[in-house]
Amino acid sequence: MKAIVYERSGGSDVLSLVDRPVPEPGPGEVRVKVAWSGVNPTDWKSRSGTGPGEGALQVPNQDGSGVVDAVGAGVDGARVGERVWIWEAAWQRHDGTAQEYLVLPARQAVALPDHASLELGASLGIPAMTAHRALTLGADGPERLAPGALAGRTVLVAGGAGAVGNAAIQLARWAGATVLTTVSSPEKAKLAQAAGAHHVVDYRASDAATEIRTLAPAGVDLVVEVAPTANLALDLAVLATNGTVAFYADGSGPELTLPVRESMIRNLRWLGVLVYTIPDAAKLDAVAAISEAVAAGALRGGEEAGLPWHVHPLAATADAHDAVQGGAVGKVLIEL
Repeated sequence: MKAIVYERSGGSDVLSLVDRPVPEPGPGEVRVKVAWSGVNPTDWKSRSGTGPGEGALQVPNQDGSGVVDAVGAGVDGARVGERVWIWEAAWQRHDGTAQEYLVLPARQAVALPDHASLELGASLGIPAMTAHRALTLGADGPERLAPGALAGRTVLVAGGAGAVGNAAIQLARWAGATVLTTVSSPEKAKLAQAAGAHHVVDYRASDAATEIRTLAPAGVDLVVEVAPTANLALDLAVLATNGTVAFYADGSGPELTLPVRESMIRNLRWLGVLVYTIPDAAKLDAVAAISEAVAAGALRGGEEAGLPWHVHPLAATADAHDAVQGGAVGKVLIEL
């Protein structure tokens, strides 16, 4: 089978296309014939940051989709032929989704409804699980999203045109929240509107704090934040008392200086999110909620849902990694 591998950390030029034996599933595992591999920022960051270890080869990419074509002992044989989406394929493992066949624990290959495309399946994983975790961290928030779980809450999604932002808008809307989002251009505003945001604020075209406070006079209960350092002043200006900022990226700066007294007086919370290290129960709650939202047609993909797909062949995985690192707007996918 064809696979992309790297044996040392570095730029995308460390990725190479090789032939490998087709793996066999062990107990509790399934083998997936991969159709699509999704690329996330953590994929290129992992590749550039740390190598797979001496003598090891790493296949990149956590997310993907495909069809189960074999199962190991203890797994229901009826799963053969099942369309699935994949999460955390490469977390603490050497086998990501950038290969034609992938063996992984059965629970990490999740059934995908017939109406949902395999492209959508490969777009879920890390972005949707990050969004779910962020949306459940508000004061008295639900452990798992469902219709009505965020009713009466006002959510601000920073960067509504990004992959996590898109998922956060869709999941928050499905859960009953009033959803506001910030974007940096009219083109991105159209994507956020397609995702279903109730209100879209172009922070380069208006005073975002004033506009958000006009739209949400009582303040925002929860901010899903992509740029905590850059947006600190805005978040402070729009948060309601007992509000929460759930941040999941550090591209705006590696350090965040918080106003201690104001955070105390207003009971504000600042919480970091990294899917890989959240509690296992939270991961399973996210997977279940995401599956329910997809089945209900409430979590979609493609340009009509505000998440354009940018497709690369397997041999051009390096280009796909570079596209994500360069800030491609939408979801970068690799077709196998």
